Amino acid sequence: MSALRLTRPIVWLDLESTGVAPDRDRIIEASLLKEFPDGRLERKTWRVHPGIAIPPESSAVHHIHDHDVRDAPAFASIAAELVQWLDGADVGGFGVARFDLLLLTAEFRRAGIPFDPGGRAVVDAQIVFHTKERRDLSAASRFYLGRELVGAHQSKADVEAARAVLEAQLERYPDLPRDPRSLATSLRIEVPIWVDSEGKLRWEKGEIVLTFGRHRGRTLRELARSQPDYLEWLIASDFADDLKAVAAAALKGEFPPPPAGMVSASEQQALDLPPT
Repeated sequence: MSALRLTRPIVWLDLESTGVAPDRDRIIEASLLKEFPDGRLERKTWRVHPGIAIPPESSAVHHIHDHDVRDAPAFASIAAELVQWLDGADVGGFGVARFDLLLLTAEFRRAGIPFDPGGRAVVDAQIVFHTKERRDLSAASRFYLGRELVGAHQSKADVEAARAVLEAQLERYPDLPRDPRSLATSLRIEVPIWVDSEGKLRWEKGEIVLTFGRHRGRTLRELARSQPDYLEWLIASDFADDLKAVAAAALKGEFPPPPAGMVSASEQQALDLPPT
């Protein structure tokens, strides 16, 4: 019986990839472990042809080489089935909030498949672990499960270990909430809301903020007012079309509305004012 009190399914997710940059790297293996409120478990693993070469340094970590995925389908071929697995489910894993979900969202965008990572609880055993103990998955397996993680950096082994570690964490720390959404809230696990397919722009307090380069952390609205030449450079450079479209609109003084439910900067400032 799971220590998590589930009211809807949770999909434990682990991805192996060509690297660690979601804007340019690709998925080469995906393992999903779907857990239902009644305790049922369903498992699925795909090997994926990334469309690019797998760097030797990445193969040295997960032991997946170009010849291993030569006959595998492209991500676009499995995207629809992946969406079905994730539909109506929360998400769990180890490092899933900071990498796997970002890479998965980028892959869905590249494949032209609608996917919204928001609206679901994200239960990340890595964040629990780093909050409480600050180590990696192999150390988490030794600490919480009392065993070595055999097959580390292989998605099937990692996804099983992530679930087992989270179960052990809930047993060890009785102060942690048992339902996924409350657990995610208590650990301040937030999935970034990206504006473009490369993760160069993200929403923060109702404003679009750059995540790269010398203007990292500045708002698009501020740059359109004070550095229009920088936005013109973005439009003329080799960036994604959706980023260029947002930058071009900003030069005209047009900005998309923030996602539903997001507090704007002015509203946040009002909320932060001390009571009178």
